[in-house]
Order: sequence, then C-alpha cells, then structure tokens
Amino acid sequence: MHALTHRIDDIPRPFWIALMVMGFIVFWPIGLAILAYLIWSRKMGCGRYAKFDKMERFARWQDQRGFGPRGWGPGFGGPRPSGNAAFDEYRQQTLQRLEEEEREFRDYLERLRMAKDRAEFDQFMRERQNRPAPPAPPAEPAPGQG
Repeated sequence: MHALTHRIDDIPRPFWIALMVMGFIVFWPIGLAILAYLIWSRKMGCGRYAKFDKMERFARWQDQRGFGPRGWGPGFGGPRPSGNAAFDEYRQQTLQRLEEEEREFRDYLERLRMAKDRAEFDQFMRERQNRPAPPAPPAEPAPGQG
C-alpha cells in the first residue's frame, strides 16, 4: 500500500489536470471527485502549504537516492569525507566553532529576554506601589439607626 501511495504521489501535475478534465467530459462526478482529491492531497501546490510540499518532495527525492539529512550523504554521521584530511579537519573545526557560536548566541538571546522580562516586571511593581490607594467604600449606617 505504501508503494502505491508513493507511485500516486509521483504522478506529475499535468497528468492529474488532464485526468480531471477527461473526468468532467465523461461523467462530471468523476471530474469532481478527482478535483476534490487534488485539493485534499494538496497536489496542486497552491495555498499556504505549497512551500512545505515542495520541501517534502525534495526530502523524499533525497531519501530515494541515499542521501542523509541535509544532503550530507548516507547516514546521520555528518558530512562525507572529501578525501583530503586537512580539509576534513578544517571543516570539522569550523562546524564545531559555528555550533559553539550558535549556543553562545542562543544563551545571549535568553539573557536578553530574561533582562527584558525583569525590567518589565520591576516597572509594573513600581507603578503598582506608586498608585494611590483606592478610596474606602462609604460606611453604611448600622441597622436600626436609619
């Protein structure tokens, strides 16, 4: 069943459009059913999911050809060796440095968010302490004094 769905997914869009038109010509409910399928499966590549669908198809294409994540080659171990040990060492050091810089930047952003939140909270507390106290409700006369 899984292979069948992949085969259906790989049918090009012009074929689906021609099939839909032929369905409308032969018997309109067939064309309507094909149109509903095309919209439901997002095969037309329009709308807010079009970019995601293209990325998904590209990832499937990479998987079929044996590429790993980010097109680095088979497996999850990172980039393939280039055959030049000096270059591979340089690339590994550069990737480690970039990962460290990314971690430092994320920490920096977290500290900025924390400082902003602290400043907003302190301002709220100052405004709360400085606002005048609400007037006390007027005292009601005791029962029987009225």
